[in-house]
Amino acid sequence: MRAPTEGSAALATDTAMADRLRRRRFRHPTEAVIKALLTASGFVSLAATALILLVLFEGTLTFFQDVPLADFFLQTRWQPLFEPVSFGIWELVAGTANVVLWSLVVAVPFGLGAAIYLSEYANPSVRRVLKPLLEALAGVPTVVYAYFALTFITLDVLRPLLGDNISIFNSLGASIVMAVMILPTIASISEDAMTNVPRELREGAYALGATRLEVALRIVVPAALSGIIASILLAIARVVGETMIVAVAAGSTPNLTLSPLESIQTMTGYMLQIGLGDAERGTIKYESLFAVGAMLFMLTLVFNLGAHLFVRRFQERYE
Repeated sequence: MRAPTEGSAALATDTAMADRLRRRRFRHPTEAVIKALLTASGFVSLAATALILLVLFEGTLTFFQDVPLADFFLQTRWQPLFEPVSFGIWELVAGTANVVLWSLVVAVPFGLGAAIYLSEYANPSVRRVLKPLLEALAGVPTVVYAYFALTFITLDVLRPLLGDNISIFNSLGASIVMAVMILPTIASISEDAMTNVPRELREGAYALGATRLEVALRIVVPAALSGIIASILLAIARVVGETMIVAVAAGSTPNLTLSPLESIQTMTGYMLQIGLGDAERGTIKYESLFAVGAMLFMLTLVFNLGAHLFVRRFQERYE
C-alpha cells in the first residue's frame, strides 16, 4: 500500500520543482523586458484605434452641429461644394455599393474558378508556378490600376464597344480593374480553404461514383464555405477602401444609381477630393469629410459583424 503513496509523493515533488524552475526562468531580466515589449505592442494598436475613432467622431459631432441628422440620412442629393448645398449621403453610399457590386460580379466567378482549378485539377508543379503569379497581381500599385482602367479599359475597350452609351468616367471600367485587383485575394484564400478539406470527403464521394466536377462543386466548395466567404469579405473590404481607382476612373459625380455605365463618386473618392483642398479647413464642407468617414466606418462595421455571424453559422469543423 505504500508504493503508490510514495510514487505520488515523488511525482508531486518533481512537479513542484519543475514549477519553481519555470518561475525562476521567467524571472530573468531579459524575459521581463520581452514581456513588457510584447504588452506595449498590443496596447499600441488599441491606442491607435482609439485615437483614430476619437478624431473621426469628434469631427463628425462638429459636422452634425450644423447639419441635421434628418438632412444627412433622408435627403438623396450630395452637393456640399456648390449652391444649393445639400448633404444627403445616399448618393455616395450608392456609388460605393455600385463598384462593390460590379467588381464582385466579375471577380467572384473567376476567383472561385481559379481556386477550384488550383485545388482540384492542377498538378503540384503547375500550382507552384500559377499561384505565385496570381498573387503577384496584388502587388501592383493601385495608381497603375487606375490609369490602366481609364486609358485602356474605358477608352480602348468599352468606348469602342458601347460608344456614347458609356461615360468616359464610369463605374464599369473601375469595377473591372478592381476585380483584377481583388482576384488574388479571393483565389488564394479560397484555394487554401479547399485544400484543407479532408481527403476522406473526396474519397467517399469518388467511391459513390461522383465525377471530379461534382466533388469540387458539391463536396469541396460547401465544406470550404467559411473560408470562401472570408476571402470575399476581405475582397469587399479592399474595394470599399480603395481610393485611387475610383477617383481616376469612376469620376467625381455623386449619382444615386447602380448602373455601371454612368459616372459616380464613392465615399473614399469624396474624402480624397476634400483632402486635396477643395474645401477650406474648419468649414462645414471640410467637416463633412469626417461625417462621410464615420458613415463608411459604421457601414463596414455592421457588414463585418453580419458576415462574422454568417461564417460562424455555416462553418464546418472536422476532428
